[in-house]
Amino acid sequence: MNTPRPGRESDGDAVLSRVRKLCLSLPETTETGSWGHPNFRAGRRTFVTYEWIHRRPSIAFRLNRADVAKYARVRGFTRTPYGRDEWISMMADGRVNWRLARELILKSYKLVALKRMITALEKGFGAG
Repeated sequence: MNTPRPGRESDGDAVLSRVRKLCLSLPETTETGSWGHPNFRAGRRTFVTYEWIHRRPSIAFRLNRADVAKYARVRGFTRTPYGRDEWISMMADGRVNWRLARELILKSYKLVALKRMITALEKGFGAG
């Protein structure tokens, strides 16, 4: 079973709690704390982070460059400062579109996950 690791500053945050639940429901995921914020990994590769950008909470997703360019034009998103055009951040200090957040979490996961993890996901692991 995947278990959360204590975060640094935002453990009581409702947005982080929901991100944590979504990420850790996926096969072979873990939460680590690095650079002062929670990171969610599929195996050894980070696919989502929860962090503060410009003093605003955000959910960062690892996506392909085309998706980063697409979401960079959408209100409520910003290019992740360190992301080398592979990360986009959804600002989380207002109303969060959870349907879209879940979709992007899955996209991020599939981008970095090993084939066996994707197979497990497709067989219903973490469904719901």
